[in-house]
Amino acid sequence: MTVFLVTGCSGTTPAQEETSALTPPNIIFLLMDDLNFATVQRMPELRSSVIEEGASLRNTFISYPLCCPSRATILTGLYAHNHDVRGNAPPEGGFQKFRSEGYEESTIAVRLQRGGYTTGLFGEYLNYYLDGDPTHVPPGWDEWHARGDIAYYDYELNENGEIVSYGNDPEDYFTDVLSRKATDFVRRASSDSQPFFLYLAPAAPHEPATPAERHVGAFADEKAPRPPSFDEEDVSDKPSWIQAIDRLSDEQVSEIDDRYRNWLASMLAVDEMVASLVQELETAGELDNTFIFFTSDNGYHQGEHLIDYGKNTPYEEAARVPLFVRGPGVPAESKIERLVLNTDFAPTFADLAGIDFSADGRSLAPLLRGEDPAWRSAVLLEGFSGGNPPSYEAVRTETHKYVEYDNGETELYDLEADPYELENLPKITDPSLVADLNTKLNALRSCAGDECKKAEDAP
Repeated sequence: MTVFLVTGCSGTTPAQEETSALTPPNIIFLLMDDLNFATVQRMPELRSSVIEEGASLRNTFISYPLCCPSRATILTGLYAHNHDVRGNAPPEGGFQKFRSEGYEESTIAVRLQRGGYTTGLFGEYLNYYLDGDPTHVPPGWDEWHARGDIAYYDYELNENGEIVSYGNDPEDYFTDVLSRKATDFVRRASSDSQPFFLYLAPAAPHEPATPAERHVGAFADEKAPRPPSFDEEDVSDKPSWIQAIDRLSDEQVSEIDDRYRNWLASMLAVDEMVASLVQELETAGELDNTFIFFTSDNGYHQGEHLIDYGKNTPYEEAARVPLFVRGPGVPAESKIERLVLNTDFAPTFADLAGIDFSADGRSLAPLLRGEDPAWRSAVLLEGFSGGNPPSYEAVRTETHKYVEYDNGETELYDLEADPYELENLPKITDPSLVADLNTKLNALRSCAGDECKKAEDAP
């Protein structure tokens, strides 16, 4: 049996490679909620057992950086304009929208299960999942322990169709409950001849980012990062929705620091979860045949561009996420700079499993093996909130980001010269560059399937 984890990968011996060629790998997908790069740096178990043992994909983006649309994309491999889950809440978004559009019948879990995988989801599914039909278990999952809201204590889980309540005792802490259940799943699945797919989604570090009791106060002296975009001084070149925001107050800065301390502390239990999973895989003799992926559904603002909290913007802080992968054939401590998108997860899992799966994205498997395939030159970022920010569509290349808002405003950043997106350039840059980026954006904004790949690959 082979296991895939979203994280780093270790090298394999020729014998292991021969076994992997004959046996589909196991796949573990660890999906955080609102995780950013700074928080990951304070997770020693993740670093030693995943990051240092595998690949860091350093230009990974979420096409629509909001919880439910992002998770719908992860499950289907489709851009949000194709799966049409355009928010967290009904009627435009949420679990109800995803189900009503018929996508539960065509997720990567359904395809993997049909391909012989034992599948399990533990943790956060889609927003508002337990509303209306709390005992519903979607197709494609052999084991199901899920909810749709955010809580660290006092919550309910649908456990294989039965609602189970958890309270306020230390053993009820959500991350720890998931860790015990997921480790048990790996133990049992490893004793079977079938490969397994584990989708593990704790709430951390989403607000309120409640730490386990044992981790309270662990980062009492920490402050949130202060990049050049923090409390940005001059936003006169920014769109009107940014110009309308006041400079950060002392109270807001204090709240940002408090939130960051809680984020760090809440992720310590996740770090312990990673260690438990890796230990269980090693004990079962499955570690060398497992892919571990570790990533997030979106990033999060911490005062950059005057935004004291939130996501759902085209800026790097919201749209760019950590991604680490460990697994068979993945060189240790490798760095991958190619543009990666959350549309790629489902086709990657399918490719690793040796099955077909139609999607807007593409398999990351060649990159993970250290190959140098022809690759995309751009990705589409999109948001449909219609508030602050206004709805937008953007193209992000390796060197530039160009944004068009539905109110007619635009942004353009030279990311090589200005990685913190401080200087908006549309009015002072070469018109041919704007025209070229606009052409790319027009090709991407309504693409589907192979059309998306062609539009992403266009020079």
